[in-house]
Amino acid sequence: MNISRSSVVTGLAAIVALAASIPLYLTPLAADAASEAAVPDAGPQEVIVDVSTRLFAALDGSRPAIRRNPEAAYPIVDEIVLPHFDVDYATQLILAQHWRTATPEQRKRFVAAFYHALLRTYGSALADATADRLKVLPFRGDPNAPLASVRTEVTRSTGTAVGVEYRLHKTVDGWKAFDVVIEGISYVRNYRDDLDAEISAKGLDATIERMETQGLTPARGESKGR
Repeated sequence: MNISRSSVVTGLAAIVALAASIPLYLTPLAADAASEAAVPDAGPQEVIVDVSTRLFAALDGSRPAIRRNPEAAYPIVDEIVLPHFDVDYATQLILAQHWRTATPEQRKRFVAAFYHALLRTYGSALADATADRLKVLPFRGDPNAPLASVRTEVTRSTGTAVGVEYRLHKTVDGWKAFDVVIEGISYVRNYRDDLDAEISAKGLDATIERMETQGLTPARGESKGR
């Protein structure tokens, strides 16, 4: 089952960042932001609220530019969202068994290709993501546990509320997200299932090359083992 475009868009297009599993080596800005934004004492809900607040503030000042050119959103995503997502862990979950057999170069290429494909697909939606559509629900977990879920609701333009759950784990650099569940559908599981058959049938290099040219999903009639 695929996550629909509308669900991803309303799920705080910021989630493209997680979705992207943005690699630290993509931009110098990202590396600097990662070192500055680490707040080990912040709880899981505090992390989500802080990232959301700063993201919307940055988007408010850049909407015309993003509407003209979605790539204008990339530095915002790199600087604000990237430091709070566990790049390596999310990527390993998506590639699953293929991660173990991939070379370091293949891993880097996969992450970069996936990141750019996601931003090309959903980057323009960032221009329409606004703070009034996001509601962070009361935290129900144990802040001392190694895993946590932060529940939110995002309101579509139609007025329908969509459940968006952020899954985080505690790292030496504080709480970091590694998965997003939109309308009950896990981002990690969705793309892991989509890509597993293709990688098994055609190989990781071929899948990466296809993502670099076609985007997130194969052209109709291709892949999924066929």
